[in-house]
Amino acid sequence: MSGLGLVATELTEEERALQQEVRAWLDERLPEGGYPLGLGMVGAYDPQFSRDLGAKGWLGMALPEEYGGGGRTAVERLVVVEELLARGAPVGFHWIADRQSGPSIAMHGTEEQKREFLPRIARGEISFAIGMSEPDSGSDLASIRSHAEPVEATGDRPAGWIINGSKIWTSGAHLADFVLGLFRTGDDKHAGLTQFIVERPTEGLRIDPIPFIDGEENFCLLTFEDVFVPDARRLGEVGWGWAQNQGELVLERGGVDRWMSAMPVLERWVQRELTASSTQLRADLAGIVTRCWAFHGMSLSVARMVDAGELPKTEAALVKDMATRFEQECVEIVCRHLGRMPDPTSEDPFEALLATAVLDNPSWTLRGGTTEILHNLIAKELKR
Repeated sequence: MSGLGLVATELTEEERALQQEVRAWLDERLPEGGYPLGLGMVGAYDPQFSRDLGAKGWLGMALPEEYGGGGRTAVERLVVVEELLARGAPVGFHWIADRQSGPSIAMHGTEEQKREFLPRIARGEISFAIGMSEPDSGSDLASIRSHAEPVEATGDRPAGWIINGSKIWTSGAHLADFVLGLFRTGDDKHAGLTQFIVERPTEGLRIDPIPFIDGEENFCLLTFEDVFVPDARRLGEVGWGWAQNQGELVLERGGVDRWMSAMPVLERWVQRELTASSTQLRADLAGIVTRCWAFHGMSLSVARMVDAGELPKTEAALVKDMATRFEQECVEIVCRHLGRMPDPTSEDPFEALLATAVLDNPSWTLRGGTTEILHNLIAKELKR
């Protein structure tokens, strides 16, 4: 494909050694039946597990060592994350901070911001949510209208910004310590956007969880009514928010989390059906395994590009588009072999987990950018 930089690559011996180390630790730390199984990045919130990961040096792995990070590579982080998601680990507390907010602060933050936030992210002590989408913006992120107006220092209050507007589909905002939000600070569609770090709770910020069909409440509606944010919590220069946000989306779209949501279901399905003689079942399983290896290779290639200092936003969009549709197909295949719709109240942990996947999987192609938006991004690159 013209213009795309995905190159075949494999793990090195050192990276495979890290993989084995993580697997051995997880065998002890997360015994089967000893934790709530999660589907990919929406694993359970477990602050203690996040702190335990931080103590092992497996959070903030690619953050600079001088700010408490591991000074390691994006590929090494991929190795750790792949093992966590395969187990359905409780990654919810630290996920956004580790994947996006930390690297973004490391790249665009002030010295004070780096020293305030990065060590705490690496230790698994604080959590972040990302405020992007808005109720009236659809898939056109650059059309957001929530705005931040500058205000001068008065009395005991420093110079800063007053934010008004709303954000929607903000995952985990009701549990996060901070929201890294994108707000309008000027009239230009792209150059009029700026990012701010908003602490939670704060006066004027209301957060309403949005119930899923399965009863979970991970997505949230955020309403900002004259929320004051000091200028010290502005991330990057005024007007740089769009470019910074695009860099975040590379970290969000190209990782292994985009094809591993259904992995805990698939692992347990295989354990149940391994001795089955069905030709169709074995053909379906072979197809799933083949595509898993392909997506692993694509995510690994994206990580190598990030380590080389590149910004593979088109490659990440391609991974996200193909992989999230694959995740949905996996759930459909498993349900077809079950022969009926799974019962969410089943005492069988496998069936209950499969039922959750059936209810959740429509969101997998929405979060991180809809399929239509991704097709536009990819098409623009191919036309060059």
